[in-house]
Formats: sequence, structure tokens, C-alpha cells
Amino acid sequence: SSRQALEQARVAVEELDDMKAVVKRLEEENTELRRQARQAEKEQRSLCSRAEGLQEERLLAEGQGLREQIQAQAARMASLEVSGGTVATVGSAAGSV
Repeated sequence: SSRQALEQARVAVEELDDMKAVVKRLEEENTELRRQARQAEKEQRSLCSRAEGLQEERLLAEGQGLREQIQAQAARMASLEVSGGTVATVGSAAGSV
């Protein structure tokens, strides 16, 4: 009976040691997962910042493109006004003859 009690105690100690090893492993995994989560958050912040920068660059480039289009359109309109004015002047002169 006492031999049986000793065997049960030995088994209980082994199970306790196994449980301690499992707890330690889980704590280590938890620590590593927390480290990875912090790293992922840093990377996410960096990517968000980079995306904002790229969006600003894209908007600036679009704005520059629009300015160039407006300037080209204004130049065409000025050219048409000059051409139109010349035609109108020539037409007026022809009409008065």
C-alpha cells in the first residue's frame, strides 16, 4: 500500500514536471508572439506612413499634370483668340471694300 502511494506520488511529480515544462514553453511562445506583434505594428505604421507619402506624391504629380494641361489649354485659347482676331480683322476689312 505504501509502495502504491509512493508510485502515485512519483507519477504525480512527473505530471507536475511535465505541466511546468508545458507552462514554460507556452510562456516562451507567448513572449515570442508578443515580440512579433510589436514588430508587425512597427511595420504597419511604417507602411502606412509610406503609403501616405506616396499618396501625397501622387496628388502633387496629378496637380502638376493638371497645371500643365491648364497652361497648354490657355496657350491654345490665346492662340485661337489671336487667330480669331486676325480673321475677324481680315473679314472686316474685306467687308468694307
